[in-house]
Amino acid sequence: MNFRFIDTHCHFDFPPFTGDEPASLQRAADASVEKIIVPATEASNFPRVLALAERYPTLYGALGLHPIVIERHTQNCLERLQEALEARPEKVVAVGEIGLDLYREDPQFAKQEEFLDAQLKLAKRYDLPVLLHSRRTHDKLAMHLKRQDLPRTGVVHGFSGSLQQAERFVQLGYKIGVGGTITYPRASKTREVMAQLPLSALLLETDAPDMPLNGFQGQPNRPEQAARVFDVLCELRAEPSDVIADALYRNTVSLFDF
Repeated sequence: MNFRFIDTHCHFDFPPFTGDEPASLQRAADASVEKIIVPATEASNFPRVLALAERYPTLYGALGLHPIVIERHTQNCLERLQEALEARPEKVVAVGEIGLDLYREDPQFAKQEEFLDAQLKLAKRYDLPVLLHSRRTHDKLAMHLKRQDLPRTGVVHGFSGSLQQAERFVQLGYKIGVGGTITYPRASKTREVMAQLPLSALLLETDAPDMPLNGFQGQPNRPEQAARVFDVLCELRAEPSDVIADALYRNTVSLFDF
């Protein structure tokens, strides 16, 4: 049976894809990955992401300032983000990757929150969904999302919290990204969450070249691996695989307005 997949989160502007785009896109297409969303991480990446989306029909862009490099973001970066969104590039489908991260030693958390709120407001102004990063910050992130109340919502990517935390995001109207983590048998909490959430709340993602799948440790992750993530999701869930594939595809198309 031929399913259709969309990788909602792939850093295609990074190696190993740089300079190898046509071959990499062919590999993705051979695995039935029809569209790939490429999120920016900082303002200096915006032109690169926009150029990729413009050049390749299957690539779409998201523009945002990632919390993991918070020290590189300035007020000027927010202005550049606003200018880029104001130009309404046709293939920019989201604001991202944005969010909160308490993984680092000096997270500059107050600055992270300030930049998150500013970007949520821009997403609201330009009527775009958001691609959200969250490490050790699910409850704090949910608070910000509730306060900003975006009409188009978005997706919490790389989710590894509890079922209760996932359900809170879903109640706020957000989707949850299903990625390579579920391919690890030891990730029992995340596997259980993805098995129990309503199908209407799930999207596929790889986070390539990061988050390699079980059995591929040490290798760069790739967008065609979305098909393997899907296979594992089908093992975890009760619904038939065609129902799961159809729901993931429809959820994605409606969220990003493809």
